[in-house]
Amino acid sequence: MLPLALILRAKGCAVEGSDRSLDQGRLAQKFKFLRDRGIGLYPQDGSGITRAEQILVTSAAVEETVPDVQSARRLNVPVMRRAELLAQLFNAAPQSIAVGGTSGKSTTTGMIGWILHHAGRDPTIMNGAIMKNFITPEIPFAGAVVGSGDAFISEVDESDGSIALFNPRIAVLNNISLDHKSMEELRTLFGDFVRKAEVAVLNLDNEEAKALAAGLRAPMTYSLVDPGAHLSAHDLTPSLQGIDFQVTERATGAETAVHLQAPGAHNVSNALAALCAARACGLSLQQAAAGLSGFNGIKRRFERVGAANGVTIIDDFAHNPDKIAATLETLHAFPGRLLVMFQPHGFRPLTHMKNELIACFADGLNQGDVLVMPEPVYYGGTTERKVTSGDIVSGVKARGREAFAFPDRPACGDQIITFARPGDRIVIMGARDDTLPEFAADLLKRLS
Repeated sequence: MLPLALILRAKGCAVEGSDRSLDQGRLAQKFKFLRDRGIGLYPQDGSGITRAEQILVTSAAVEETVPDVQSARRLNVPVMRRAELLAQLFNAAPQSIAVGGTSGKSTTTGMIGWILHHAGRDPTIMNGAIMKNFITPEIPFAGAVVGSGDAFISEVDESDGSIALFNPRIAVLNNISLDHKSMEELRTLFGDFVRKAEVAVLNLDNEEAKALAAGLRAPMTYSLVDPGAHLSAHDLTPSLQGIDFQVTERATGAETAVHLQAPGAHNVSNALAALCAARACGLSLQQAAAGLSGFNGIKRRFERVGAANGVTIIDDFAHNPDKIAATLETLHAFPGRLLVMFQPHGFRPLTHMKNELIACFADGLNQGDVLVMPEPVYYGGTTERKVTSGDIVSGVKARGREAFAFPDRPACGDQIITFARPGDRIVIMGARDDTLPEFAADLLKRLS
C-alpha cells in the first residue's frame, strides 16, 4: 500500500489512509515518512471516511467488517482493492512491464527498474519491497519510483488472483511453484498472464514455466542450463559479496560478463529475466549488463545485518518452500553452521504448505544446523488455526534435523543467543512483518 500511496501522491492526488499497525503503535518511522510526504493518517475506526467523493482503496487483508469499509458502505463511497487501482495506472502506461511468479518478483522488478533508470529511461517502478538503489535520506522506504518516461514496471500478485487485472506489453514469469493457491489455479492464472502479453519472458529452468513457453508463439526464454534459451548464463563464480557470470545471447552470439552484488544462482536467474526484459525494451545486452552490475539489491533479500563475536546475522524474506530452499542452498555454498528462525506469515499458508515446508527444511538443513519457529505472525482478522509451527517442527525433527517451536519470537531469540558460537550464521526468515529487521538488529546488539 505504501508504494501505491507514494505514486498517487507524486501524481498530485490527495491521499489519506489508515492502518492497524498505526493503531497498535508499531512502525512509527514509516508513518512519520508518510506524514512528511503530505499523506494524512487516521485511526482505522471509520473516522477518515467522511465524504462521498472519496475512494476507499484496501489491501487484500482488509475485511468487510473493518470500520473504514463499513463507513464507506454507509456513505456510498466507492471501494476498490489495491490491485484494481494499480492495474488502472499500469495498463495506461505505453511501456508496461509486469513481473510475476512464485519467487523472485521483487528482486527482478528492482533489477529491471534500475537497468532502465541507469539507461536514462526514467521509469515508474512499483515494488513490494524497498529498492536499495533508490534509498535517500529523504526517502528511506523506496518501494516506488515515479518517473517521467514511458515505462511502468510492477510486480504482480497471484495470491489473490489480481494478476488477471494486468495487461502488460512485456510479461516476465520467473517460476511457478506451490504457494498461496493450488497448482491448477496457478497454471491458469500465469498462463493467461503470459498469453496476453506482446512479449513473454519465461524461465526454462522451471518445469511449469517451460511447459507454458512451449505453448507460446515466440517467447523470450532464459536458462542457467539450456543453451537453446535466448539468454543463458554460464561460468558462475560465487563469492560472499555476490556472484560473477557470463551471459550469451543465442540470436546474436553476443557475450558479456556480469557482476551481481546479490549472491546465489537464483539471483543469476532473476538477472537473466531482467536482461531479457531490458532487451525487449530495446537496450543492448552490454548496456543492460552494465546497469545490472550497479544493482545494490532489495531490503530483506539475503541482507547482511552485521557480525559480532564471529557470528553473522542475515535477514531474508524467504517464506515459501522455493525461497527457503534457495536461501539455504546459497548459504551452504560457504562454511558455517546455520541457526534459522523462520516466522510463518500466516496460519493459512502454514496449512496450505505444511508438507512442503517440512520437506524443504528437512532436505535443506545440514546436520548440525538448527531451526527455531515462533507461531505465525498475526495482527487481526479471521483465520483458522489448523496447523501450528509445532506441527512443522515435529515433521522436521522426525526427518532427523534439530528443530524447536516456541510460543513467541522473544523465546526464539533467547534460544538462538544461547546456541550461537563463532562461525555460525543466524538467518531470520519471514514475510509480512516489518519488525523482523528490528528483531535481527536486536540479536546483533545482544551478540555484541
